Amino acid sequence: MRSSFPTPDRSPTLQINITSLIDDVQCYQTVRELRWPDGLACPSCQSKHVIKRGFDDTEPARQRYECHDCDQRFDDLTDTIFAGHHQPLKVWILCLYFMGLNISNEQIAHELALNGSDVPQMTAQLREGIVKKSPQ
Repeated sequence: MRSSFPTPDRSPTLQINITSLIDDVQCYQTVRELRWPDGLACPSCQSKHVIKRGFDDTEPARQRYECHDCDQRFDDLTDTIFAGHHQPLKVWILCLYFMGLNISNEQIAHELALNGSDVPQMTAQLREGIVKKSPQ
C-alpha cells in the first residue's frame, strides 16, 4: 500500500536571511560595552563629562554625544574601524563573524548580499584594524 505522505528525496533546506537575525540596537550596545568598559569617555580628551545628543539620522541605533570639557561631538563609531563606511554596523559584525568561520570573501558577499568587490576591502580593513588594536 502506498503512503499518502510525500517522501522527499532529500531534506528540505530552510534559507534564512542572517542579517534579519542581528539586531542593530544590540550591535551598537555591544560596541559601547567593548569600547567603554569603564563608562563613556570622550575619544579626544578622555573626559567622562559627556552628554547624549540624540541619535544618528541614518543609523537610528547610533548614539551621538558631546563632551562638556572639549566640546567635541562624536558617536559610537567615531575613531573605530567601523567609522566612515556606507555599510551598516551589523553588516560589518556579520562579516567579522564569517571571517572567524574562515568563509571565503566570495561566500561572505553572497551571504550578505554585497557587491563582490566590497568584501575584500571590508575584510582587509577588519584585519588591519584588529592587528592595530591587538595588545602587544
